[in-house]
Amino acid sequence: MEPGQPGDRGPGPSIAWLSVPDGEVVRDEATLAFAAQDFGHLVHRRPAAVVRPVSLADLTAVMTFAGEHGLPVSARGAGHSPFGQEQAEGGIVLDMRTMPTVREVDGETAVVDAGAHWREVLDLTLPHGLTPPVLTDYLELTVGGTLVVGGIGGAAHHHGTQTDNVLELEVVTGTGEVVTCGPGSDLFDAVRGGLGLCGVITKARLRLVPAPPTARRWKLYYRSLDTFLADQRTVVRDGRFDYLEGQLLLDEGEWTYLLEAVTYSTASLDDLRFERMEVEDSTYFDFLNRMAEGEAALRAEGSWFHPHPWLNVFLPDEVVGRVVADTLATTRREDLGGTGLVMLYPVRASALNTPLLRVPAGELVWLFSLLRTGKPADPIENARLTTLNIRLYQQAKALGGTVYPSNSLPMTPADWADQFGPVWDALTTARHLHDPHTLFGSGNSLRPPPP
Repeated sequence: MEPGQPGDRGPGPSIAWLSVPDGEVVRDEATLAFAAQDFGHLVHRRPAAVVRPVSLADLTAVMTFAGEHGLPVSARGAGHSPFGQEQAEGGIVLDMRTMPTVREVDGETAVVDAGAHWREVLDLTLPHGLTPPVLTDYLELTVGGTLVVGGIGGAAHHHGTQTDNVLELEVVTGTGEVVTCGPGSDLFDAVRGGLGLCGVITKARLRLVPAPPTARRWKLYYRSLDTFLADQRTVVRDGRFDYLEGQLLLDEGEWTYLLEAVTYSTASLDDLRFERMEVEDSTYFDFLNRMAEGEAALRAEGSWFHPHPWLNVFLPDEVVGRVVADTLATTRREDLGGTGLVMLYPVRASALNTPLLRVPAGELVWLFSLLRTGKPADPIENARLTTLNIRLYQQAKALGGTVYPSNSLPMTPADWADQFGPVWDALTTARHLHDPHTLFGSGNSLRPPPP
């Protein structure tokens, strides 16, 4: 612990006196510059200090200090946000990777620290023959990082999002209070999918299910968008696959549609109208960790470190064909970037039970993701790609769509009010109660900027 001294270069006198009882306050230029960037590489907001907490007392001290001095606070896990969501300009970034690890399996649940990567959760649970029901495609995201936005993946049509499968949370609120909350608690519902507006998740109890030993993965290819959509509707409704996602592939100006269907036992393909297929058998873990090899290649090639103007929207079933067709008709390879991709798959709305995860009305909702790759040192091109995101967001919103809230998309408080709709008042009430000084939310433009 090294508290700053008044008059130090950089932050003003108030931040210079920030100290924590057990951890570390860091204000060197390299650390502050690191905390001012993320995976998106589009927004760069420099904090005044980074705190590396090692106890709940450290977090309480930060909340108390920030409240007294009107400073924004943001929790940072893997740093995978695409648009500055984990940043806090002129304020305090909490590096949650330094909090003590908590890794316990208790019957059919696991208790883990919020800084745990989902791969580390699997390392804990698989030796017991257990697994979380829903995992994101990329396992190096942290538990806390996905629980504040939802945590969606290919098993969501069966089990909902990761927020639908958390049983209990430990949270440090904006008042510095340490609260353990679960179903029936207003804080529990305000934290799951709540953008981190009421507090910092420090620990989570997760529901587990039996883990299969192996996975069979079919890649089914289509030339017709309508057929591709129809087959996805069929298999989500009958639930024959354990995991389901779709990709839209652009090659020499032509679109091909890929249905990724995975079963951990057996499933029939007889009534599906794909044109060709590939099949691959693997262990369950190797299937879940399939992005590791691609990540290594992207890091070696360099594009992992390029800007990522990503957009994820939920579309109503009745408009998905029109919106997707219109989008693809005007999307060129350069609108995605060299390693960008497009994803599209449906989820049964009845499986989604997190109040703050807002999706369109109807039986099925579709996640439509344009995961663009921008260009380093080309702000004009990256702004153009962000503008494409804005246009699609506006189109989707006008047709009853919503966002999955992890995007490279400037949103105003009015946009967020529209997004949350009928639960906005409940979130606002919870925020006034648990974060009365409005410490959180600067990364989502839900906090006034510092003077």
